[in-house]
Amino acid sequence: MNYDFKNLKGDISGGLVAGIIALPLALAFGVQSGMGAAAGLYGAIAVGIFAALFGGTATQASGPTGPMTVVSASIVLFATQAAGSLEDGLGLVLMCFLAGGIFQILLGLLGVGKYIRYFPYPVVSGFMSGVGLIIIFLQLWPLMGSSSPKSTLEVFTKIAEPLSKMNWYAVALGILTLVVNYTFPMVTKKVPSVLVALLVGTGVALALGWDVPVIGDIPSGFPPLMVGSFFTVDPKHFVFILQSGMTLALLGSIDSLLTSVIADNITKDQHNSRQELIGQGIGNIVAALFGGIPGAGATKGTVVAIKSGAKSRLSGVTHGVFQLVALLGLGTFVSYIPLCVLAGLLISVGVAIIDYKGFKHLPSVPRADAVVMLVVLVWTVFGNLIHAVAAGVVLASVLFMKQASDLAETETTLTSLDPEPVWDDEKEFAKEQTKGPGQNVFIKHLYGPLFFGFSSGFRALSEQLPDDAETLVVRMERVPHIDQSGLYSLEDTILKLSKENKRTVITGLQVQPEDMMRRIGLIPNLIPESDVFETFDEAKAELQTAG
Repeated sequence: MNYDFKNLKGDISGGLVAGIIALPLALAFGVQSGMGAAAGLYGAIAVGIFAALFGGTATQASGPTGPMTVVSASIVLFATQAAGSLEDGLGLVLMCFLAGGIFQILLGLLGVGKYIRYFPYPVVSGFMSGVGLIIIFLQLWPLMGSSSPKSTLEVFTKIAEPLSKMNWYAVALGILTLVVNYTFPMVTKKVPSVLVALLVGTGVALALGWDVPVIGDIPSGFPPLMVGSFFTVDPKHFVFILQSGMTLALLGSIDSLLTSVIADNITKDQHNSRQELIGQGIGNIVAALFGGIPGAGATKGTVVAIKSGAKSRLSGVTHGVFQLVALLGLGTFVSYIPLCVLAGLLISVGVAIIDYKGFKHLPSVPRADAVVMLVVLVWTVFGNLIHAVAAGVVLASVLFMKQASDLAETETTLTSLDPEPVWDDEKEFAKEQTKGPGQNVFIKHLYGPLFFGFSSGFRALSEQLPDDAETLVVRMERVPHIDQSGLYSLEDTILKLSKENKRTVITGLQVQPEDMMRRIGLIPNLIPESDVFETFDEAKAELQTAG
């Protein structure tokens, strides 16, 4: 593949900035996983470089992420308990990580990535918020100077332990890290706040000589291959390995492809979901071979890289190489980083993962969506992550089928089919349509419920409009129901059109869709009352007058 060297500066600068942001988080995720800071770096290097080289998203920055680390920590806990120590159970842990990478490649080859879009918004929202809460809960202990608990249940059952042995130096450093991380962007956004927070927290601890738990020594140089540890795994754990591997593969795929979609929206590019999963799988296999924790596409790093000029996969490679250089040259410094400082950084990550928009709209969205989100949230925090997602998808599907069945009984009428591709009341308007100012109008017909299974297709309509389009009329006379995914898809589409100075007109709103759109403020905050019409004839008259 020929490389356009005019992108070189942007790719390198974007990759370096993403790498600087990812470095402290890789260390923190490594510690949280139970594998140690070095494992976090090994994973960031392997996944960062190989997912960029073989993936399907040009500007993706990959590495350890919150959801993947939470699952990895549960695998480490099981292996440690089964073998008696992490050292004895290391082969089992890495075999699970390896299986995850292999399954991810298989998912890519089978083209499973294209089905990720059918995940309902409440399921993704509840899952991500649950992961955010897990990270926050588990990091409260190291923030107080104690070792991190193994599960969220332990947080609530043994909370008295860290409170009775509170290390106030650790608490002060953790809070300082949080304050710097959140306030430094007010000073400048040219330097990543996570790096500044890491340096300030560590610097204060060293300068004042405070006695707080630190990372400790990490191995220097290239990590050795860990293939030999695979042969120590007891065959009785093979079922667990397969289950854990599939969990990592599914979770890593969802995490990566969601980031790919975000990257597409910024770059106006189109990722290859099949190739992206293959690249992520290769990266996770290499990480497992060298004792690193698995990763996925990192949203924050990817967005920052793009905004710093990244255009091609060289940016992702640069992001991984930077962390390799850091591993080879900063090992001594890394050993002095306090665990409470890393806890402060991870709490910031957990806070950022929570879907506040979804919580805000809980009283307003359909009750079924609210129930699904809360079920997935609670199951994620207190149960198995992949079971939570599966239960959410099944529950959302069952509730939707119930809604569709009810609507079929109450809304279905028998009418003759229109013989023309446009509705009858549009024929005269279509004849009068010109390309003059104010007249370049496009009409979108919606049929049936606007729900999670169709929301991605609806969002794509904004990409179909030509650049010279001035007005989009969305006819919703035949849309009896809209769910939370549909609401947000409609909101995203209209917001995008608004930024492009394109007007959106809504006609024929039925009771439930209009109620939902008003309850979350879509009307009148984004769509003014003047652009909402009961009938198409009213809209047509206004458009002809404006033209």
